[in-house]
Amino acid sequence: MIFEEKRISSERIYEGAILNLRRDTVTAPKGTAYREIVEHNGAVAIVPVTEDGKLVMVKQFRYPSGKVILEIPAGKIDRGETDPESAAARELREETGYSAEKLYYLGQINPSVAYTEEVIHLYAATGLTPGETDFDEDEALDIVEYDFKEAYEMAASGKLVDAKTIAAIFMASCQLNMK
Repeated sequence: MIFEEKRISSERIYEGAILNLRRDTVTAPKGTAYREIVEHNGAVAIVPVTEDGKLVMVKQFRYPSGKVILEIPAGKIDRGETDPESAAARELREETGYSAEKLYYLGQINPSVAYTEEVIHLYAATGLTPGETDFDEDEALDIVEYDFKEAYEMAASGKLVDAKTIAAIFMASCQLNMK
């Protein structure tokens, strides 16, 4: 039997620029329990594929992991932004300089259902037109391209560590027959 927890009370512990943290008291099979929840406005991630089958990716230092991570372009949905597709088009332009003729919605993922309500909307982008990047003031990215098949193999073999990147590459491969 699955026991569905119900919120009894909620307390905001931290309010930040990108995320908030709250502590909920919930019903539990043996009384009550506490759940710490990361609140996040959501994000988008894009699998941009050039006409010649290259996957446009970015490399950037990710402070929490302490290393440079190879990933697909992505970013948060800004507060007040209601359309994930518009956010995806914006993030693609900002991080790679590319505009897409077509954005394909691949689906959404929940990066960690145990402690965050964040949803990441995944897109594939084709019909790319180059332009100028517009990095956030705290971003420093290197733009790189890989053959889609090579990127897929890196995801499948564990050479890529970013979960949204791995999921999006697999989903794009299946849905757009790109393997």
